[in-house]
Amino acid sequence: MRRGLIPSWAKDSSAAASMINARSETASTKPAFRDAMKSRRCLIPADAFYEWARAGKAKQPYCFEVNEGELFAFAGLWDRWRDPSGNWLKTCSILTTTPNAVTAAVHDRMPVILDPDAYDLWLDPGMTNVSAASELLKPYDARLMRCFPVSPRINSVVNDDVECSAPVELAGIQNRLSAEWD
Repeated sequence: MRRGLIPSWAKDSSAAASMINARSETASTKPAFRDAMKSRRCLIPADAFYEWARAGKAKQPYCFEVNEGELFAFAGLWDRWRDPSGNWLKTCSILTTTPNAVTAAVHDRMPVILDPDAYDLWLDPGMTNVSAASELLKPYDARLMRCFPVSPRINSVVNDDVECSAPVELAGIQNRLSAEWD
């Protein structure tokens, strides 16, 4: 699937860029996500995600992991859209929620990371109760996460190597963030 949900009823694909994420608090009421919340939920696997914090005029990227790099899944929504030439395109969005203590120091939102015990319920096509599905969309347990600064090399798609996600030392910023989490 391609990230950036395009609702099946959309006239064109121009809205996809603005729909890479969906706010979990309002997804069930927004026309673009409402039907997907009922019947087109998905898991989006990851082993980390990145957010950027302002450091003066620059933005410093941070890597967020669960259980020191363990595979996890974001709560996602999907749809399919037929392009003008008749080809089907499957697209998705990641649901977001309020931040936990680890992500709040860097960003005011975080992707919804589902507990593995909730995967089957989230994916169950027979579960059309949106209120019950919404109960799963909460901040992930901060005690199971870690965050560390990474190189700004990650800001460019031409850089695709292990150095992009390797921890870097940022004494001043890291000390401030560590103090906020304690």
